[in-house]
Amino acid sequence: MTPTLVIMVKEPRPGRVKTRLGRDIGMVGAAWWFRHQTRILIRRLRDPRWRIVLAVSPDREGLQSRVWPADLPRAPQGYGDLGARMGRMLRGMPIGPVCLIGADIPGIDRAHIARAFRALARQDWVFGPATDGGYWLVGARRVAAIPPTVFDGVRWSSADALQDTLATLPGQRIALTDSLRDVDVLADLTG
Repeated sequence: MTPTLVIMVKEPRPGRVKTRLGRDIGMVGAAWWFRHQTRILIRRLRDPRWRIVLAVSPDREGLQSRVWPADLPRAPQGYGDLGARMGRMLRGMPIGPVCLIGADIPGIDRAHIARAFRALARQDWVFGPATDGGYWLVGARRVAAIPPTVFDGVRWSSADALQDTLATLPGQRIALTDSLRDVDVLADLTG
């Protein structure tokens, strides 16, 4: 089974993407940063060891967008909070290892993704902790159904997001991989 890497992307429109960063550098600057960061990230993560699927938002616009590489399959993120959309993406991929990442982590490279997939050979779940208490990667072995409650009650965009998510997976074998920084505000770009 070929592992699947899902990259969650938003159409890079001012005021609709990276709005917390936009408050620091302007909405046009934040959209420009996200567009170029995503393009670099996708190019860097292409690898024959896994297939890449883009989870796009907004759904219709993202499916038709010419911003993202035309050769990569796309899936609509759909409605709901971040947990609902991530759960839908994880459940919608083929059986086998799947990792899901955001596109706002400049430090990700192929070695990080390969380590996460290796962890899924021995564990049910893998998480890449973010330095702010959240996580930049979630992966599941996908030999059985993803629990529908996996992201219930998670306090997104908080220092508790990782711990809240881990609490929804009692009895599961969980690995933690590399800790990386995501970009939410200007200090994340310069720090």
